[in-house]
Amino acid sequence: MTLLNVVNEQKPRQIAARVLGQRRANGLFVEDLLEIALANAPLSSADRGLCQEIVYGVVRWQAALDWLIARKTGGREQKPALQNLLRLGLYQIFWLDRIPDHAAVHETVELAKQGGFGPQAGFINAVLRGYLRETDETKKLLADLKISQPALGWSQPEWLVARWQKRWGAEKTAQLLQWNNTPPKTFARVNTLKTDGGKLVEKWRVENVEYDFRTCDWTGENLVFELKAHPPLGSLASFRDGWFYIQDPSTLLAVREFGARPGETVLDLCAAPGGKTTFIAQLMGNQGRIVAQDVSEDRLKLIRENCARLGVACVETVLPPTLNPQLSTTFDRILVDAPCSNSGVMRRRLDLRWRIQPDEIERLRATQLDLLHQAATRLKPGGVLVYSTCSLEPDENSEVVKEFLREHAAFTLESERELLPFVDNVDGAYVARILRS
Repeated sequence: MTLLNVVNEQKPRQIAARVLGQRRANGLFVEDLLEIALANAPLSSADRGLCQEIVYGVVRWQAALDWLIARKTGGREQKPALQNLLRLGLYQIFWLDRIPDHAAVHETVELAKQGGFGPQAGFINAVLRGYLRETDETKKLLADLKISQPALGWSQPEWLVARWQKRWGAEKTAQLLQWNNTPPKTFARVNTLKTDGGKLVEKWRVENVEYDFRTCDWTGENLVFELKAHPPLGSLASFRDGWFYIQDPSTLLAVREFGARPGETVLDLCAAPGGKTTFIAQLMGNQGRIVAQDVSEDRLKLIRENCARLGVACVETVLPPTLNPQLSTTFDRILVDAPCSNSGVMRRRLDLRWRIQPDEIERLRATQLDLLHQAATRLKPGGVLVYSTCSLEPDENSEVVKEFLREHAAFTLESERELLPFVDNVDGAYVARILRS
């Protein structure tokens, strides 16, 4: 690596260090913090990629990185900013092959000096160079840790790993842990209200979008594409004109099970940001009435923006009935895409593994049941109720449905399905289709 390249890569590291430092004092997720930081940063595409890789990598592997730091510091607690610098340097050494080790050490020390840690620069240099002398040995220790202490070795919550091991065993849990630490792929759902798969891929070829076809049993052909490489989405006319929507294939299962037909009146009870809502409209051919409900005006605004871009004209957005008593319609179909632990999409929501707590599942379970009870009072006889989450936890999925059915004799479970990353190669999801007699 030339000196010029080292200088050019300093800026991505500076941004990465700043974003990592904001995590403790800001309620935003790290993905949002990074997006804000990069919005006006004069970085090349390669430098933006490097910055994202460092930030996301440090967050993913935080527990393993902290274990490495503790080994060299006698377990002494470091100031948060200093800890982040050590994490940043060690991540580049042991997880990021594109950066030479000497450059990783040098630039981390320089960041320390610029960030007011000049007196600690020697300490940082000593820790990092100490590991450079033990690279092969340390890589073996990290590999062994994945087997002996998988929660620590794979850097994921111990209580969740224990739950998964009890349910699936060590081998399948290890597959899930590896999946959670793999950068997620980007998928696009064709918006057939404006175009079709053939026209879209023709447009993409002109826009330098590299893609591959993706078919699942619930998506059919020419609906979902994997985007392998592309310019920023906002720069693509095909995106701005609403020819596609970014959406993991797992999220389409609930809408397929929903089965809304043209002319029906349906309710999407937790609709933001609108991915499922707009796909429902697509399958209804924009004919009928879709009421999209969510808890705040900011969330409703996201739905309206996506509907406008995608050409969806049959959606009206409303706040919950407690805030909007005028909503008294009963519906042919209701979708309850409930708030959940998101344990099935952990690889997409990086901070989640460090925020979620065991008592969160029980709290969410109460919310999920309440939403189902609300839906039950607003569904017409003979109607369809679909309950879905992006959780892997039975407590939020099948157990919630069972409890709901025990309390509502007029409802019966027609089908349920669970998508598991290590089986279906998509984000985790659960979908239950319930009928009202």
